[in-house]
Amino acid sequence: MPGTPEEERARFDALVAEADAVSVDGWDFSWLDGRATEQRPSWGYARAMGEWLGRAHAALDIQTGGGEVLASAPKLPPLTVATESWPPNIARATARLHPLGVVVVADADEPPLPFGDAAFDLVTSRHPVTTWWTEIARVLRPGGTYFSQQVGPASVFELVEYFLGPQPPEARGARDPQRAGAEAEAAGLEVVDLRLETLRTEFFDIGAVVYFLRKVIWMVPGFTVGQYRPQLAALHHLIETEGPFVAHTTRFLIEARKPR
Repeated sequence: MPGTPEEERARFDALVAEADAVSVDGWDFSWLDGRATEQRPSWGYARAMGEWLGRAHAALDIQTGGGEVLASAPKLPPLTVATESWPPNIARATARLHPLGVVVVADADEPPLPFGDAAFDLVTSRHPVTTWWTEIARVLRPGGTYFSQQVGPASVFELVEYFLGPQPPEARGARDPQRAGAEAEAAGLEVVDLRLETLRTEFFDIGAVVYFLRKVIWMVPGFTVGQYRPQLAALHHLIETEGPFVAHTTRFLIEARKPR
């Protein structure tokens, strides 16, 4: 139960200050343990990615973040390369992946990829901001596979629209898996698997919301605590009095193969 207004305001200030000060480098969300939950897709991307890596000879992980998912694989190919664009993540990925024999390449996440044609038999990417299909097709060897979990349409839009108001239909329909499949095929790849799931996400305190929006910067572009403090205070009161803020995450899995 919420306390007095003074107690609620003090709790709000403490939660926000803590979440605003913690590092958001890398792609590890363990800080949210006990403060937010996100239902996981049924396909188990990290496990499935690990299985693909265990069979590959030369693999590329695009937009690896801090290398957290790649480093979790039980076995890596003899040649494994990861790209990342954000300097803090490059440093984290290098420290985490170099001891595993992975080459980390600083890349702007724009074409062209800094690799020769047909360099890899496996390309992976978890939650890429943009997928450059023609480049993926170019660096894949004939018979090679692209395996990726991506953010789907209108993901966590309950939270986005709380801060930004109703979004236009084109924003809600962005990241459509069918469009991704069509773009993959237009680049010369064969779509082998394409699945979409809608998953429940809950935020148990306002600190979790602040941390999430600081880390996932494209949800509310330019988010700062100072700019959105009144909305954060109102949302804090809502969570304190009515319970967790519920949103829905969308994820899709795509597997595409380059014809032999």
